[in-house]
Amino acid sequence: MKAADLIGLPGQVPTRPWFDRDVQFDHYGAEPLPFGCTGASGIVQHFVELTGGEAGRSFDVLDASGGYGSACLGAGSEVIAEAMADAVRNAGYVTDEVASAERSLLLERLFAPGGLFAGRFPAADYRVSGRNSGSEGMELALRLVLESRFDRRRLRAVPGAEQRDIVLGFEGAWHGWSGGLLPLLNRRHYRVGLPTIAPEQFGFRSDHIPFGDLDAAREWFERNGDRVLAVVVEPIQGDAGILVPEQGYLRELATLAERSGALLVADEVLTFAKTGRFFAMTDDAGPIPTDITVIGKSLGMGALSTSMVIARRELGIRPTGAVATSDLRPLTCAVIRAGLEHIVAEGLLERSAMVGAHLGRLLRDRVVAEFPDLYGEARGVGLIHGIELTDHAAARLGELRTSMIRNGVYVEFMSGAGRRSRGLRYLNATMRVAPPLVATADDVESIATRLAAGSRAVREAAA
Repeated sequence: MKAADLIGLPGQVPTRPWFDRDVQFDHYGAEPLPFGCTGASGIVQHFVELTGGEAGRSFDVLDASGGYGSACLGAGSEVIAEAMADAVRNAGYVTDEVASAERSLLLERLFAPGGLFAGRFPAADYRVSGRNSGSEGMELALRLVLESRFDRRRLRAVPGAEQRDIVLGFEGAWHGWSGGLLPLLNRRHYRVGLPTIAPEQFGFRSDHIPFGDLDAAREWFERNGDRVLAVVVEPIQGDAGILVPEQGYLRELATLAERSGALLVADEVLTFAKTGRFFAMTDDAGPIPTDITVIGKSLGMGALSTSMVIARRELGIRPTGAVATSDLRPLTCAVIRAGLEHIVAEGLLERSAMVGAHLGRLLRDRVVAEFPDLYGEARGVGLIHGIELTDHAAARLGELRTSMIRNGVYVEFMSGAGRRSRGLRYLNATMRVAPPLVATADDVESIATRLAAGSRAVREAAA
């Protein structure tokens, strides 16, 4: 089959169907996007119209989503291609039962003295496990939390931990799709009709407070500090609308957790390497201590789906309870190591901080300010930004997205935090603008220009 068989000719439907549309699950519950991708290079995706009078039209789209935020090096990275090819030929495929030279090289580079992550997670204090995805990483983090109060040999609660049965989460949080994570989400849409963890001797319940509200956190700990088992937090809330807390909030939250005896779990699946530094759990005073940190998405460099769970050494799980086929296989380690070395050598984090600050200004000045009927606010840091929709735009979200794509920019839309407690305002769906780390200043200029063009087309269509 040739690419032309799929693309077709202008004005005609493709001569062969895009078979994935027939057999792949539709996870979105809406009309599928009428576009196909025939390839990509850097942050440029090569698209084709699939339906209508322009079926067969091919055009280029700037990727401002990074494949759910995972393709930090864009498409076609020679560094990753070479690392993957070499690992397939030479690195082997042993599981974690057998020491691996490739795994050892990666973990030494990250956690040994002088390593990339050693200042935050010294090997004397932390261990690491690998998983297939961010959701699986968060499942393991939750498992570590639950087993921290459990005597695995005697099969009973650790003395003094019997009443620790609350996991604190946040309104609008998103930690993954898997069933075990449902209690951490406060959205009825995702939870109703599905099994919950029933109250029993070693069960737990979840509670949720508004993100970024220190008074709410202090009041909650005052009431529940002796029962809280863990706090699970995104340093920047992603699906809630790219909500960036004020300076000092995360550190105070960490202090409240520590004083109460609770574990602090940082969900950095989305934020890893996206904020101008590797970890978003950082403020002006430096790294914010955590007991468990989960990283993913960018960790796989757009070539693999993978995650890491970095946890204090005293935390663990009963024997064989956390064995995973995907635990830091040599191929995965080779790709991660090559990608991280490239990011460091090219100064991509530092550059992304500057490019991201420029992107934020462009989004505020050229998009939000120019289209107040469509957008209410722009928020973000580094190369992860969100533009919150107005009620008018939220009702036309599908039209807005296709207009953006036809005007040459690919973005995603987050759910927003919706209704929040304590009188905080409703948060609408939010357009996520999070290009890969390889995006340049010229690229983000073009992204902003195309976002404005797509917005203008939606406005004119409604006139």
